[in-house]
Amino acid sequence: MRAKSILIGVLAGMLAVSGCTAGGALQTSPLAYGGLTDAGFRIPPVPIYKVDQKFHRQTVPYPTDEAPGTIIVDTGAKFLYYVLGDGQAMRYGIGVGKAGFEWHGTARVTRKREWPDWSAPSAMIVRERNRGHVIPAGMEGGLMNPLGARALYLYNEKGDTGYRLHGSPEWWSIGKAVSAGCIRLMNQDIIDLYDRAPIGTKVIVI
Repeated sequence: MRAKSILIGVLAGMLAVSGCTAGGALQTSPLAYGGLTDAGFRIPPVPIYKVDQKFHRQTVPYPTDEAPGTIIVDTGAKFLYYVLGDGQAMRYGIGVGKAGFEWHGTARVTRKREWPDWSAPSAMIVRERNRGHVIPAGMEGGLMNPLGARALYLYNEKGDTGYRLHGSPEWWSIGKAVSAGCIRLMNQDIIDLYDRAPIGTKVIVI
């Protein structure tokens, strides 16, 4: 009986280290959300224990007819999937556009930027001014930049959609509808996605 208990304990420990869950997902280690230095910027760690576990980066079952390398954004569920093939995908938690700012459709990643500059859309400047807020017309790349550590720019047959997949220092906004339409990820997650998704990647937003 003692030997059986030891074996169960060992197996449980192996599962905890590997990140496997009862649902079959492969959890990313919390260390993946630790602080890191990138291009001279010190990205602070995310207190990942405060983020719902379903929004942690993880490999999940995801049957789809889309080719490996496709990005599928499920705005309702607040998930972004990077299709791996063989019925699996890497899933990321996201923050999405608040009511009135949603966008759905198919696009391609046509530009990618590390620590991108941010320019406020003219409509945003006017909207915020009408609310009594004055916002800057733009901001250089950096830790407090609204686009975070990386940005993937989405274009379709009409040109620039104006929507981005980007990082954000506001980890607490993941799983919520708070943005002006763009899809935001934790900075650690957008760096991972940026490295996976080349120029030309197909993006489906549903």
